[in-house]
Amino acid sequence: MSTEFYPLTPPKTVVAILRLLEAAGHETWCVGGAVRDALLGHEHLDWDLATAATPQQVRRLFRRTIPVGIDFGTVGVLDDAGVMHEVTTFRRDVKTDGRHAVVEFGASLEEDLARRDLTINAIAFSPTAGVIRDPFEGRMDLERRVIRAVGDPDQRMREDRLRALRAIRFAARFGFSIDAATWDAIVRSAPHLGRLSPERVQQELNKTMQQVDKPSIALEMWRRSGALGSLLPALASVSDSTLSMLDVLRRPLRPSQDRRRVHRLAALFSECEPNDAERALKLLRFSNSDAEWIAQTLERWLRIAPELEAALNGEHPVSDTDIRKWVATVGRLRVPAAWRLSAARAGAQKLSAMSENWFGAIHSTYRRALQSAARDAVELADLAVDGDDLRSAGIPPGRAYGVILRRLLDCVIEDPSRNVREWLLQQATQQYSEIKKRIAD
Repeated sequence: MSTEFYPLTPPKTVVAILRLLEAAGHETWCVGGAVRDALLGHEHLDWDLATAATPQQVRRLFRRTIPVGIDFGTVGVLDDAGVMHEVTTFRRDVKTDGRHAVVEFGASLEEDLARRDLTINAIAFSPTAGVIRDPFEGRMDLERRVIRAVGDPDQRMREDRLRALRAIRFAARFGFSIDAATWDAIVRSAPHLGRLSPERVQQELNKTMQQVDKPSIALEMWRRSGALGSLLPALASVSDSTLSMLDVLRRPLRPSQDRRRVHRLAALFSECEPNDAERALKLLRFSNSDAEWIAQTLERWLRIAPELEAALNGEHPVSDTDIRKWVATVGRLRVPAAWRLSAARAGAQKLSAMSENWFGAIHSTYRRALQSAARDAVELADLAVDGDDLRSAGIPPGRAYGVILRRLLDCVIEDPSRNVREWLLQQATQQYSEIKKRIAD
């Protein structure tokens, strides 16, 4: 066991909570990811505490608490600013089934650390004493840049199958290797990952998209270990090139950039049929809005991608009409996703044969597409006429309305100056006559 002085600086609000627990006679330590990240020199906002106090004692001690996971010993303590900090009672596992654990309180700090997944996550720090407790040599693994399970790797994976995916995510996030025995246990655990709830797998996949600069490293390990085949059969044979697209698309750095996460998911499923992608995402309990948006974006992007990428490679000049057609196909709200997916695919494939001006061209056409989306008539609602106008022109209601309006939109995309009521109604009357004649014939 290692105990020595170490200068780490948790937030003052966290230290205040810890001091109050200690003053009441309850041993308390900072634990988990914040300690790990602080040792790595990374910023971490969520400092968790582990304590000898029971959940009931914690709730009696603090005025404002939330029972976020009280059956597992976790109480959320609100500071003066209303920010929640998790305080968890020292615990040991009594029984696990690979998904859920039954825990027992009254454990020591060492027993609590022993139930954790990885050595780098089993480090405790006391800001009042200025010492670190590191019974499983997690700091040595941080220095060696190694991901290693606490104790017996197979037992850790059996206790919670999600640990296999967490180990992979941390390896990819920090650029660490995985200890050989731990990797072998991950491979042996892969056939059992189907026991995980879809929600937990979805959360892990989202964390990979949000936290990892190069998700291809994590997903390649999912694939090589067998986890991808167990959890996402639709992606079992996904190509290296498609995985590399995820690395070109930047990860979100702020909550307002969540669309970046969705773009990465769209790239991940870009080899699938859009309907298959939607089905797989919904099986993992992604929101309907995410699943449907990704499927529809892929379906529309795949329609323009060959022509867009050929044009960007200099095979023919990009006209304003081309831009309007592409924007009309993908929809004005999906322009950023479509262009980023094409840029990511080019970057992933390392298209050295392409023109040196390719990336300049994609930025230029992207700006033109955004301008077109804001200015031009690219959707039926943008036309200067609607169904009521067709009815006023003597065209009876029916399915012909949809056909006529789409043809009118095509005409306007070819030449925006045509988007005037008189010209459109003249064309609509002519087209209706042609439709009647074709039906009669």
